[in-house]
Amino acid sequence: GSAIFENISDEYGIDSFHVVGNSLGGWIALEMAANQPHRIISLTGLAPAGLWLEPASGRLPSEARSYYLAKALRPFLRVGLKSQVMRSIGFSKVSPKWQELSYETCLDASIAMATCSGYFPAWDGMLTRRFDAYVPESVPVTILFGDSDNTLPFPDSQEHSLAPVHCAWLSLENCGHAPMWDQPELVVNLIARAHAD
Repeated sequence: GSAIFENISDEYGIDSFHVVGNSLGGWIALEMAANQPHRIISLTGLAPAGLWLEPASGRLPSEARSYYLAKALRPFLRVGLKSQVMRSIGFSKVSPKWQELSYETCLDASIAMATCSGYFPAWDGMLTRRFDAYVPESVPVTILFGDSDNTLPFPDSQEHSLAPVHCAWLSLENCGHAPMWDQPELVVNLIARAHAD
């Protein structure tokens, strides 16, 4: 987390932050708040990783299905994602509202997955670990999980005792692993409210 502070401070001159992160980004946000709490104004974790009961000890190929699909189908993504069948294959386990996701959202997510070079290094960095640091009460923390999160399902990957004890923990209805896709207006309002407090 500390390298992020210095990079942003050096490049943009920003020294304190309202932080929002999804999945691994949510875990990174928690680590940032634990590392330098005086620089975090508020934190919102959208389905943050790292709150699992038992850390994984190795990769499971089934968990990388979306990655492998995006890589294999990369030449066909622009045309293929116009098909409901292809969207279902790629997004139905991520979002209960996958049919409502725009073509652009599906295409951007698929291209990002197909072209990322850090997928397995990031995954390997999470193996045998979980979030276990202390975030002081001076940092307002809100954690949101969707009630249909198949990526980090309850209860195995949503352990309240690992989260900051003072956090507001919310479960969003009809929402998967990407709350900003499934409930965008609600998520924006919750983030704005957290930042206003």
